[in-house]
Amino acid sequence: MVSSQHGTLQGEDDDTDSIASQYDVIVVGGGAAGVGVAIALAHAGIENFLVVDRNEIGSSFASWPEETRFITPSFPSNSIGMLDLNSIAVGVSPAFSMRVEHPTGSEFAKHLQDLATFFELPIQENTDVINIEKKDELFHLVTDEKTLLAKNVIWAAGEYQYPGTGRFTGSEFCRHTSTIPNYAGLEGDEFLIIGGYESGFDAAYHLAKRGKKVKLFDKDSPWSETSSDPSVSLSTFSFERMTEQSFEENVELFPETLISSVSLNDGVYEITTQDGQTFQSKEQPLLASGFEGSHKFVSHLFEMRDDGFPLLGDNDESTIVPGMFLCGPAVRHGGLIFCFIFKYRQRFGIVAQSIASSLDLPTDDFIDAYRSWGMYLDDLSCCGQECLTC
Repeated sequence: MVSSQHGTLQGEDDDTDSIASQYDVIVVGGGAAGVGVAIALAHAGIENFLVVDRNEIGSSFASWPEETRFITPSFPSNSIGMLDLNSIAVGVSPAFSMRVEHPTGSEFAKHLQDLATFFELPIQENTDVINIEKKDELFHLVTDEKTLLAKNVIWAAGEYQYPGTGRFTGSEFCRHTSTIPNYAGLEGDEFLIIGGYESGFDAAYHLAKRGKKVKLFDKDSPWSETSSDPSVSLSTFSFERMTEQSFEENVELFPETLISSVSLNDGVYEITTQDGQTFQSKEQPLLASGFEGSHKFVSHLFEMRDDGFPLLGDNDESTIVPGMFLCGPAVRHGGLIFCFIFKYRQRFGIVAQSIASSLDLPTDDFIDAYRSWGMYLDDLSCCGQECLTC
């Protein structure tokens, strides 16, 4: 989304033709976080805002492997006051509109596009934000065509387009699961998968279902984790898949196994673990090691935590650049990880209310409505591992 982190482009301030209208808010990213917080802005009474995306609305979801589905179930529970787990907006239920319990990425991308149309969100697609700087109380967002101005910026660019690679010697010989169009198209009979969380298990499941033999390695053991926090342990969707006969027969799990290196010699890939074990396969190893995330592109606008995530104030605002907000799976508060839709959507109302208040808009009714739907989480003290609302 942003290809340059520091400095400004030379001559940009002198080219008045390239300066667009000034907005109260610009949302960067048109995925679940970007569309969801944009709807919250509209509900809070903010009219002068814009959503920009490098590609199209929902493009990251559309690029998922064809077989991959949401691990969280959609259910039309809104009628009893319980927001659908995969909903990003008050009163919206993907289960009701799509009639699907575990949507595919393409199905959810279409859902986001439909929401953007229904709520008449101001969208600017195919716009690559190259740099963001704040000057004289305004943010200057340099794009590939012109500069956009805003009083506030919400970074909601997500993480799927930025896979985590380069974490061990020879990782370039692996293929990240986010680059796989479908698992049915992978040729070969034996696969090595590095990474044992959701995407790793998803790959293992679909390959095993086709009779492929799989060895899956993880530095921890998320399938043995007893935590109730789905950011730490596997989802029930994955646990259920583990009990299927094809998985039990074809997948071998290697917990607490750190990968030291991967090499390619005479058409054979070899994985070496830190304890000296070696494993070979003619098929390219699959890397399911998560994502670096897009927040790295705006690191100059945030203080960074020791774990590399942005340090946020109470309203998910930068602690060093007022008016710069974060939404989406990179949101962290202390040890709390807001990496799933049903987690980070609870902060949309916090961000929208903060900006609306700065624009002198009344927000009492907005807060009441969002709080009633579990979309306004301002008390983080409840969010331990056993808290069912986090």
